[in-house]
Amino acid sequence: MGNIASSLAVDLALDEIAERTDLEMKISSSGPKMTKKEAEASAELKGWGPQLVVIIGPNAATPGQTAAREQFKGLPAIVISDGPTKKEARDAMAAEGFGYIILPADPLIGAKREFLDPAEMALFNADALKVLAVCGAVRLIQEELDEAMAAIAAGVARLPQILATPEKCAERMDFCNPYAQAKAIGALYMAQTVASIDAAACFRLKELEAIALTAAAGHEVMRAAACLADQARELEKAGDTVSRKPHARSGELMKKTGLLDKPERL
Repeated sequence: MGNIASSLAVDLALDEIAERTDLEMKISSSGPKMTKKEAEASAELKGWGPQLVVIIGPNAATPGQTAAREQFKGLPAIVISDGPTKKEARDAMAAEGFGYIILPADPLIGAKREFLDPAEMALFNADALKVLAVCGAVRLIQEELDEAMAAIAAGVARLPQILATPEKCAERMDFCNPYAQAKAIGALYMAQTVASIDAAACFRLKELEAIALTAAAGHEVMRAAACLADQARELEKAGDTVSRKPHARSGELMKKTGLLDKPERL
């Protein structure tokens, strides 16, 4: 429902070369919309009999996202969102039986027509997704969803409850070069800052010039974060120490570091 940058990668991160034999996925998307109407439409997925539901979109505390969760009460379900970041709101989701992965580094876009057009939207999401991928957020999602599915297959509902800080995300990428890890953490903190900049443009400012300049500033910070993430990746590539964790056909995670190494089971 709606879109955050990680919406583009969550399903693909679970079966990156489309060869897993233990997993089937169905996706219902409402595009950019995320009202109660779209939430009600998502109930069609229940007819498929899913063993796990993943709900992805901005601000899980909004009415549309809340209504979507209502559709799937009683089923193992995990919310992936950029908020809420407050502990009380996360605890409320957990009390209702939902797992969650909250990604503050998957930031609000500068969604004002005084600034945003389709090209700018695509560029922003490309920069944000680069930061999330290089710096460990996509890996965190991959591993946590894989663990949740394995637990469900074993008859146990063990769902993640994670506020994904920059440090937690970067840990997942197994950086060998500490400067690369530091750059990754820095890029994630920059991405978090983008949300507060764009929030001002989207919700508080009223004059065209202030809206356009502030939204543009947020997007420039996102671009700078993507450049810093690129530097982190290049440091690891230079030492032939890029951590890779592909899936086996059976769904098990494998690992390799050297480019010419053969993947091994974890």
